[in-house]
Amino acid sequence: MTQVVFEYALVRVVPRVERGEQVNAGVIVYCQARGFLAARCALDEGRLSALDASVDVAGVRRALDAVEAVCQGGGAAGAAGGESAGRRFRWLTSPRSTIVQPGPIHTGLTDDPEGELERLLDSLVR
Repeated sequence: MTQVVFEYALVRVVPRVERGEQVNAGVIVYCQARGFLAARCALDEGRLSALDASVDVAGVRRALDAVEAVCQGGGAAGAAGGESAGRRFRWLTSPRSTIVQPGPIHTGLTDDPEGELERLLDSLVR
């Protein structure tokens, strides 16, 4: 299969924005050529609690679930669910100063966007 360009961004949890410490908690992968947009999250609660023992873990999990839902689109994604995959990716990766933040966008080549998502999750998050 022919390789195509894909884009990805880490999903980071920054429990105390003023300190800038973060835990990688997920990956978003977008491949326009294959019409692929997905996110997978794997929160390490121990690492997160080491940065801030008072963090609202349930709230962080809800925010991570929302990232995955927006990638899937449809009614569960709210207003963003009806947008194109590209618009949802750009919205998810726009900078924000909240506890759950996107990292910078990176690019690569792949013949398997789903495989890249799992590989990136294993190497950068788990």
